[in-house]
Amino acid sequence: MHPRNPDSGPRNIKLRYILEDPEGLTVSGRAEHEIMAAKGEHLLEVALDQGINIEHACGGVCACSTCHVYIEQGMDCLSEATEAEEDRVEEAPGLRRNSRLSCQCVIQKEGTIVIRVPAWNRNAVKEVPH
Repeated sequence: MHPRNPDSGPRNIKLRYILEDPEGLTVSGRAEHEIMAAKGEHLLEVALDQGINIEHACGGVCACSTCHVYIEQGMDCLSEATEAEEDRVEEAPGLRRNSRLSCQCVIQKEGTIVIRVPAWNRNAVKEVPH
């Protein structure tokens, strides 16, 4: 995992996560979440910090495709996919042109970024708080 860099700057970039299975990914059950993020942050870590439990079996090191998401807007605000990411994302179900691994998407410039988390991406062993 990539911890939040305290020097990443102000959180002035709007992310909108659209969850196809909100009950499986959050405690709140809300389908849409607007979150402010900073340049240099990864989409996966921002989501996890806000209680959106995107699956990430490999721990966010680009060794699987479980954190697969669709970038519906703002692809140009993110780092380009590396060859390693492209190889991994091809293994993901429901592959589309806008498919990315959220652990590899680094926010690089300002703009609005819309991320759709597919219904099949859920943490099946998520612990519910007591």
